[in-house]
Amino acid sequence: MQIRFVLVGEPRGKARHRHTREGRTYTDKKTLDYEADCARACKSVMAGAKPLEGPVFMMVHAYLKIPKSASKAKRAAMLSGAERPTKKPDFDNIGKIVSDALNGIAYIDDAQVVGAGQFKYWSEHPRIEVLIGPVQGESRDGNASDGSRRAKMA
Repeated sequence: MQIRFVLVGEPRGKARHRHTREGRTYTDKKTLDYEADCARACKSVMAGAKPLEGPVFMMVHAYLKIPKSASKAKRAAMLSGAERPTKKPDFDNIGKIVSDALNGIAYIDDAQVVGAGQFKYWSEHPRIEVLIGPVQGESRDGNASDGSRRAKMA
């Protein structure tokens, strides 16, 4: 089974934990809200299915909003993929917020994610697109059973 979903809105990265004056740590509200939105989007496509078991692979495609200040030529380059986002959020923080949000929903624990890819693009319609699936066909020594060096998604 593969899980695919889209979360509409500007992609966010996982924020660092904050600290109170008393030394307690907490996660800020914007991060918690985004994780909840991501979890809801995933649940809506799973239709009550159980979380995946075993090793999984996750792909996250983040589409960031094109700045209003971009010229027509720059906008065209952004939309064509000739120019890619090099601004925050960092690609690894986007993957982290998604993987943490899906604990107990798409998979039992994000420790099951053995391979991942995160990509950033420009778009007039900001969103993230997520694909999660089981990893199959890789032996313990890292050699795929079909002779290739890559794990296969079911």
